[in-house]
Amino acid sequence: MSSIIIKPILTEKATNDSETKNRFAFAVDRRANKIEIKGAIEKMYNVHVKSVRTATFGGGKPKKKYTSKGVSEQGNPIWKKAIVTVVAGETIDLYDNI
Repeated sequence: MSSIIIKPILTEKATNDSETKNRFAFAVDRRANKIEIKGAIEKMYNVHVKSVRTATFGGGKPKKKYTSKGVSEQGNPIWKKAIVTVVAGETIDLYDNI
C-alpha cells in the first residue's frame, strides 16, 4: 500500500488548498487507480477520504538538444498527481515526518 503514495506535494497552491478546502495533493504511482489511492491514504494517515481526483503529467514530444557531440533527445518523465479531499473535521499533518 505504501508504494502507491510516493510523496506529498508541498507547493503554495497545495498548501492553500489544504488550509482552506481540506484537499491534499500527492504524487502517486502511475498505475494506481482512485480506489487504491483512497485505501492507501486512509490506511497511512488514518482519515476518511471523501473524494479523489487524479491527473497525469509529462510524456509528450521529446525535446531535442543540439550538443557538441551531436543531437540528443530527452523526454519528460510521466507522473501522476492525486488530489484527495478529506471529510470535514479531519486533517492530514504532512509535516510530522520532517
